[in-house]
Amino acid sequence: MHKKNIRIIGVPMDLGQSRRGVDMGPSAARYAGLQARLARLGHTIHDEGNIPVPNPEEDVAQSGARRLKTVTAVCQNIYDIARKCVLADEFAIFLGGDHSISIGSIAAQSQDEPLGVIWIDAHGDFNTPESSPTGNIHGMPVAALIGEGPEPLVNVGKSGAKLKPRQIVQIGIRDLDEMERVRLARSGISVFTMRHVDEMGMASVARQAIDRLRHFPRIHISLDMDSLDPDEAPGVGTAVPGGLSYREAHLLMEILGDSGRVQSMDIVEINPILDTMNRTAELAVELVASLLGQRIL
Repeated sequence: MHKKNIRIIGVPMDLGQSRRGVDMGPSAARYAGLQARLARLGHTIHDEGNIPVPNPEEDVAQSGARRLKTVTAVCQNIYDIARKCVLADEFAIFLGGDHSISIGSIAAQSQDEPLGVIWIDAHGDFNTPESSPTGNIHGMPVAALIGEGPEPLVNVGKSGAKLKPRQIVQIGIRDLDEMERVRLARSGISVFTMRHVDEMGMASVARQAIDRLRHFPRIHISLDMDSLDPDEAPGVGTAVPGGLSYREAHLLMEILGDSGRVQSMDIVEINPILDTMNRTAELAVELVASLLGQRIL
């Protein structure tokens, strides 16, 4: 695999949800040895440190989308740093934090040329304030990226939608809100639920995902660790039984890495408070290594 200049950016944000703890995700991933693991694969690593994030207690919840102003400001900051990575031709790894961080990272990656996005998650993250039962923004980033939802989120980086539905493939989906299910089914987004993974096998799902994005020279991976089964990854923001196995997740990363088109990624929703001996962060590091060249032979 071609050796890369990799920049790691921590985003210790849990403002997009109501459960505390995922703000410690970047520290957990670093403690699990992310930089050293990638350096052993021959890559050059630069750790940017953490983007400053306000304390959630400082921000009053708003109706519709909770903490909208503050989440938007952090996502804009992510966008500004991510644009520098794009211009420097660096592979960017964004350590969350909750999944709302992807609004900023993907906005930056998609600006210069069409971008394919592979969204690996138990959840569709396709709510708007009107469809969301909670108002938590970490359930809204996919909708915001196609131009639906609160205007400040839609306009992060530049005004308007950053992606068309055909630019998105979702894998591992198994937990959708009622109105979100209807919206996602009508959206035109390619969705591989856990039933698809069970019936077809991960190799087929991964190759179909890459094929559906064949027209896009760059791919961004947005990996929510709750895509894995809680037996494998217990320390996540919103655990859902019946997720990806250890080998399914590694095979997915290996096949995506083989495509040679992945240029950036998010790793989100690691919650060390709910974890056991940092297992979830260690698994996240292993999965990044599989994406970036670690192979059995």
